[in-house]
Amino acid sequence: MYQLTKGGNVGLATLSESVESVIVSLDWTSPTGEGDADVSVLLLNADGKVRSDADFYFYNNPVAADGSVQLLGKAPTGSGNQDRISFDLTAIPEDIDRIVVAASRYGGAHFGELDDLQLTLADSSGESLLRFAIEDADAVSAFIFGELYRRSGEWKLRAVGQGYDAGLAGLATDFGVDIEDDAADAELDSANSEPQAEPTAASVREHKPAALEAVPAPRRPDTETEPRKAPSRPRTAKKKVTLPKVTKKSLAENDSWKEARLFPVSALKSDRDREMRATSVLLSVMAQIPELGRRLTAAFGAPAGRMETFAEVSLPHGDTPRRPDGVIRVERAGKLWTALVETKTNGNALKAEQVQAYMDIAARRGYEAVITLSNDVALEGSPLVDVRIDGRRKHKVALWHLSWAEVAHQAQMLIRHEGVGNAAHAWLLQELLHYLQHENSGCHGFQNMGAAWVPVRNGIDDETLCQGDPRALDVVENWERLIRQVCLRLGGELGQKVLPVNRSKRGVDPATRRAGLADQLCLEGKLQAELRIDSTPGVLAITADLRTGKLRTSIDIPAPTQGYPLTWAKRLVRRLAEAPADLHIETLVEGEAGGPRGTLERLRPEPGDMLPKNGAQIAGFRLSLFKGMGSSRGNAESGFIRSVDDAVHRFYATVVAHLESPAPRRASSAEASGTA
Repeated sequence: MYQLTKGGNVGLATLSESVESVIVSLDWTSPTGEGDADVSVLLLNADGKVRSDADFYFYNNPVAADGSVQLLGKAPTGSGNQDRISFDLTAIPEDIDRIVVAASRYGGAHFGELDDLQLTLADSSGESLLRFAIEDADAVSAFIFGELYRRSGEWKLRAVGQGYDAGLAGLATDFGVDIEDDAADAELDSANSEPQAEPTAASVREHKPAALEAVPAPRRPDTETEPRKAPSRPRTAKKKVTLPKVTKKSLAENDSWKEARLFPVSALKSDRDREMRATSVLLSVMAQIPELGRRLTAAFGAPAGRMETFAEVSLPHGDTPRRPDGVIRVERAGKLWTALVETKTNGNALKAEQVQAYMDIAARRGYEAVITLSNDVALEGSPLVDVRIDGRRKHKVALWHLSWAEVAHQAQMLIRHEGVGNAAHAWLLQELLHYLQHENSGCHGFQNMGAAWVPVRNGIDDETLCQGDPRALDVVENWERLIRQVCLRLGGELGQKVLPVNRSKRGVDPATRRAGLADQLCLEGKLQAELRIDSTPGVLAITADLRTGKLRTSIDIPAPTQGYPLTWAKRLVRRLAEAPADLHIETLVEGEAGGPRGTLERLRPEPGDMLPKNGAQIAGFRLSLFKGMGSSRGNAESGFIRSVDDAVHRFYATVVAHLESPAPRRASSAEASGTA
């Protein structure tokens, strides 16, 4: 390993061929085992300043929108901690000249109290390349460990080792971060010493620099219709290890030989067994793999810190002690964040009385949260359980819900697309995912459209379903849950964001919106939804027609702004060379109800048939697939849920995926003239 001394520098390309993505780790130990610090990263232009406050990354702004920077969080190392940052150097904007890697302490602590300070750097294969040991850290509360910088198109690393007496606020100000007043400086210090809750967006201007705000990814305007080369997928910081999608050839003699698993499911015979096993499996993996633990708890207000998990803990509650399924504790700066966990599997519903008892226990003991975990999917404005909050209590407890589908999604994102710290963690996540997806685990996600499904279908068939029927509202809510789960599963497979599109006006109450959709279901007999998938030219629409028993998946592609209509038609047919022959293609004509349409099988030899005979202006093309809809309310082979999931995945794999490919070659002169 290359050893750097203070002031020294080295080119990354001289150390390894795999330096497009690197991980920088900051390490320290403490004689008491309690000393800690927080990392921060600043992206600087040629003037040595941030372009905006969005270029300042630390614990409240940990991930760049383009994936170029990602703070991975802490991992305990004996009597100290290691804090890691992942850099995708190929995604760093061209106008960034150098990247400062620093850390800060809080509550009056300083770096002179820590031992064994060092910076290490590893390449994308996980091999450690260099080390910079720091021996002269003084009584400073902020410290620059090193910086990455460009020279003649090559990335280098310089060992800096410079301290700041003014702390994180002084360091940030020196590099151009806008901190309005002394109150903001105080917040940067106090926020570090208050792990219970991170500042909200509403308090940004009063209490913190603008860098604390989340940085949204750029959104393409809805009016933009020009086709172009599909933009590169928003990069996710490449960590050390992901598992290959193609498994190695098995050494088993035949299919009857079953691979030994870390988490067996064969002995699970009752719902209680499933709940206990699932809780213990998940919580133990969360504690061992910081990336997963942080992902599943950060949204619930948990700080980044050392996590420990417990199962079947007995807590006093009146005459009869209560035993929540699990407890999660996170330690940061000597303070604890605690959540009680209540688990359900196999489609069992949460019990309001049980959750209420845990809320009361948490309030009395000063815990921060109660987390429910089940196959169900929570909806905004529609809680899974109603609990009573005692307004007289000073301490407030948050109630959160997590779906098993969300757990499986996060595990799949880590092991297939984004990576984890080492091969052992990747294997452990694979075992967790195998357990969750096993039919006997009971952790299958949302799998029942509810008791109202059959009556609503029958009411639509015989036209007796009236507006305002509460059963229609139940079906609409479960349809929304199903769509959210479909997004999670597809996103986990693709490694990118898949989100449901909400067409209602901003500020509309969710209950009001769902009531309107329920009335629409009564009138039209259709359930409809749209999915927005990163790097696709439009939204994927799903329509379940309960009258005809058909599922329709479709996407609208805007027409190009340049070229000739015949060229557009030929190009589209070429892109769909591997699509199903029964794919329906409809030409969308401006100012008219509809244009020419036909199946891909018929249009392949004659793309010109897609053009309007009257020469009307083409607005775009609609691609659609139809399939039969499952009738039962469950997730069996013949169930509605399975049919929707299969329809979306088939449409994406056979149609939408081909639309993401780079644009075809430039049209020849013959094609441009429309004579080819």
